[in-house]
Amino acid sequence: MSLSNLQRQVIHDSGTIGEKKVASAAAAVRRINPHVAVETHDLRLGADNAAALVATYDIVVDGSDNFTTRYLLADVCAAERRPLVSAAIGAFDGSLTVLTPYETDAAGRPNPGYRDLFPEPPPAGTVPTCAEAGVIGVLPGILGSLQAMEVIKLVCGIGEPLVGRLLLVDALSMRFETIRYKARRTAAESA
Repeated sequence: MSLSNLQRQVIHDSGTIGEKKVASAAAAVRRINPHVAVETHDLRLGADNAAALVATYDIVVDGSDNFTTRYLLADVCAAERRPLVSAAIGAFDGSLTVLTPYETDAAGRPNPGYRDLFPEPPPAGTVPTCAEAGVIGVLPGILGSLQAMEVIKLVCGIGEPLVGRLLLVDALSMRFETIRYKARRTAAESA
């Protein structure tokens, strides 16, 4: 953990500077609720380990900060038939969606996947990283809390998860908007 991350990674504190993020986050969760079982994975997600890791969980939550990981995780979750709760942030904005492209909606149409929303990553260098653009510190907490609510809805089978809908958060105007998006393929193509 480094000092530059503290303002946007709220699970860590100045006492954890120099620690690995995975250890710091696990310790923080245990302090908050010692009855929670924390399982850590001190590794970089890659094509060689993603499928085995994703297959061990019922729901995957993505808060990664790079496009390579985002696309890999979305593809693997689709292949492993695991719901993916995906959020992204910019300097003052964020987005959130739930991906279940291996399922169909009530009308029998395939649910959209990540590549239906974002067919390809943007060209390198066209989107600044969090470190380059800066991020308002509370924004990851807002999007993380919204992700947690989506997970609760999926686990409990309640409400309407953001499947086929993208929640857009503009923190400067404190405006929340939702747009719908669809699968670009047919059910036969996705089978």
